[in-house]
Amino acid sequence: MPKSLTNKLSGDVQLIINNIMVMVKFRCRVMTLCFQGKGLFAKKLFKKGDTIFIEQPLVCAQFLWNALYKYRACDYCLRALETAEENARRLCGLPGLSLPYPELCKVRPELHQACPHCQVMYCSSECKRAAWEQYHRVLCLGPSREDPDHPINKLQDAWRLEMTDHFHTGAITFLSFLYFFNAFHFLSPQGQLALLRNLLTTALYDDYLSQWFTPEGFRSLFALVGTNGQGIGTSSLSQWVHACDALELPHQQREQLDAFIDQLYKDIDKETGDFLNCEGSGLYLLQSSCNHSCVPNAEASFPDNNFLLHLSALSDIRPGEEICISYLDCCQRDRSRHSRHKILRENYLFVCSCQKCMSQMDDADVTSEDEDEGEGETEGDDMEDEMTDV
Repeated sequence: MPKSLTNKLSGDVQLIINNIMVMVKFRCRVMTLCFQGKGLFAKKLFKKGDTIFIEQPLVCAQFLWNALYKYRACDYCLRALETAEENARRLCGLPGLSLPYPELCKVRPELHQACPHCQVMYCSSECKRAAWEQYHRVLCLGPSREDPDHPINKLQDAWRLEMTDHFHTGAITFLSFLYFFNAFHFLSPQGQLALLRNLLTTALYDDYLSQWFTPEGFRSLFALVGTNGQGIGTSSLSQWVHACDALELPHQQREQLDAFIDQLYKDIDKETGDFLNCEGSGLYLLQSSCNHSCVPNAEASFPDNNFLLHLSALSDIRPGEEICISYLDCCQRDRSRHSRHKILRENYLFVCSCQKCMSQMDDADVTSEDEDEGEGETEGDDMEDEMTDV
């Protein structure tokens, strides 16, 4: 890779970091904690419902299954490319479905642009340009996008086959990541990594990034993305539903609209199940500093239908108080202390000592009744933070 491109990519990352630091200067700060690494603390009072910060990821990518199941999203910011009506038609299997209030859909197909070399889609010329400047000029497959023998396609196929039960983020996350960072070291290990490392080396070895192609470096990279990756969910349909909820309508029209939406979700559940969003994973500098609590005082969401993470207060947060999210979903947080610890120990390699867990120290080490249903799984399958609905 040309040294000039390396410098350009490093500059892009530094710009993102600088913007983040300016944004949170008077809001919160990262502090080092004994036995917990780092934590995020409030510098001002946040009332319940306040937005603590909005953050752009350092790097992100869609999951491989999106393309397989016809989900379409911007390759850079993950904004859904389907209109709400297109999304609803596909999810419920009704090609003639029409949504009321179509003007509430914010997707603008006329702005979408494709890479002229490989036809990867973007939601805007700005995203297309940003992707090209930051990583796509290196990773663009051009006419080889459909070539099964291309090294990157081989890597993607192996990732899909080998890691389906372990870690669902896209292999491109790693490729993009390699061009952004210089030094992180975390704990390791998965058995299939040797194959993936060899394929990655064949696809994209570069002397400047040689530390990441060693067995130890690749394990560290895998663990970094696995334990710090935040699930991202975008949906034009969810955004349209939220806009409908905000409409001021006469009582009868409100009842009709609510009934329509309720039936729509029943049809989607019958046809598609729970897989409603275009999903991906990203690494966020500030969000990754948030420690876990089984009684979190903040949560992440993606209301802009793209990769911008909004961290919002679930309760009042005083200055000096630690800002904590939950690595468990709502159902998992209601399980027994023993079950919660089992999930966190297996997937995040720590034992929780939050207020709720400490208050339940004397509880019997029993497994929750629903433990057998998806034992040990977290949203994003084992390695991702909770996938927050948009």
